[in-house]
Parts: sequence; structure tokens; C-alpha cells
Amino acid sequence: MSQALPFKFGSEIYTWFMSNNGVTHQGRLGHMIEIIAQAKFEGIQPIFTWMGEYQNADLLKAKLKQEGIELAALAWGLDWNGEDETEEERAIADQAIAFLEQFPGAMLNTVQIPTGRHDLEKRQRNLVKIVNQVSARAAAKGIPCSFHPNSPHSSIIRTEQDYKVVLEGLDASVTGWTPDVGHIINGGMDPLAKMQEYQHLINHVHYKDWNGEPEFALMGKGKVDLLAITQWLKDIQYTGWIICEDEGEEALEDPDFVTLHDGNWIQTDLIPGLK
Repeated sequence: MSQALPFKFGSEIYTWFMSNNGVTHQGRLGHMIEIIAQAKFEGIQPIFTWMGEYQNADLLKAKLKQEGIELAALAWGLDWNGEDETEEERAIADQAIAFLEQFPGAMLNTVQIPTGRHDLEKRQRNLVKIVNQVSARAAAKGIPCSFHPNSPHSSIIRTEQDYKVVLEGLDASVTGWTPDVGHIINGGMDPLAKMQEYQHLINHVHYKDWNGEPEFALMGKGKVDLLAITQWLKDIQYTGWIICEDEGEEALEDPDFVTLHDGNWIQTDLIPGLK
């Protein structure tokens, strides 16, 4: 899909997870890999706790090889509401790290599950501390890491001030930042401007579109200037992954269609518009 570009395009599987909070498509990661490959994406980013039998690394390697795509990253999110990891959170983190050791170069993409904006300053400090600790353990094993903010009203990393506190608290020696352009605009910021401000932290990127009705739109149908953002990434020679995580309402009924649409839109509309 992107032979002439410095970056590669991949797909998240959250598009399927949206339906009935993951129940509808539980255990269908093999099917998702097939659809993502059909859409001509080069990589996949699954959710670690939603992989079913493919938490067996050998099975996943075989399926990815069969479909001709890579494990770009592993999404891994927990509550992280305490001053430190709970025993259970640490155990899950270490399982994810051990899994990624078998996929050299694949990213550990950390994200906090939103649970409310109470005790905001304290919880933001705690979050930064935990993300840095987890990332340090992964980095010691040679695993690249990146932190992914999100924008639900219950998220503690939603607004411009939230971004300043959290991004400037990240330990850049062990983790980078995943700008999700849809979440950035949904939090009232300009995605490209925010990416330019914290360019030094970017080592992974998520694409989704947004129209504010009330939130996300099918790729290419919203108000995010994906062409300008992609052109900038090309101009600065960004060499990581761009992962499409479409949360348009169409995904609730037909995530296969949404993923195939996104791959086609990137190939026929986005890439040809680049200079």
C-alpha cells in the first residue's frame, strides 16, 4: 500500500470491538486479520486482552504470515487508578511484554481506560508514573512503547491542559506518544498543530475521522484534514506506523465494510493526494 512512503498503514481491531462492547465479535481475530489483509493494510494492532486463541504467539505468527501482514503494535489498556500498578495490572503488563518479545519491532501501545475526571491532578501524576514504569520494563526487553490518550468525557487526558501535563511527564527515553487525530480534535484541539508541538515524542500514529455529530465519522467523511497531516508526516520522514482506528457509527453494524472502505480510501483518495 505504501511502498513509496516512509511509513506504513495498518488497522486497529477496535472497529469490531465497538459492537456490544466486544461481545458480538469475540473470538474472531482470525477473521479480522483476513479482512485487514483484504483491505491492503500492511499491519494490525489487536487488543491484548481480546485476542482469544491468538494470545498463542505461534498461532498468531502463522496467521499473519498466511495473510501477509505484520503485527504493528499491541493495544493494552487498564484502569490505572491507583498510585501504582495493582498486582493484577502488573501481571497483565508482564504478560503483554513477554508476548511482544516474540515479535521484534512491534509496539506496546498503552492506553488508560476512562473512568472519570475526579481527583484529576493526582490521577494524572499517577498515570504518568505507571506508564513510565511499564514502558521502562518493556524497553529493557527491547520493546518500543507509545502512550495513546483518548477523549471520552470520562478521560483524564482529554483537553489541551491534560495533554500538557501528561505528555510533558512522559519519560521519552522509554516511551513515545501516539497522537490519535480524532481524539485530539474531539478534545477541542487542532490535530496537526498538536502533533507539530510534540513532534519529538511521536513514534506511532492513529487515524480516525470526526464530525462532532456527536463525535466520530467514517474515514474521509469528517472534518479532520487527514491529507495535510499525512503530507506533514511524509515531509518530516516519519517512519513508523499509521494505524486506522475507525469509530464511525457504521462500524457498529458492519466493521468489515468500514475496514475495507478505509483501506480503499487510503489507496484511492489519500495517497494520490500527497506531493
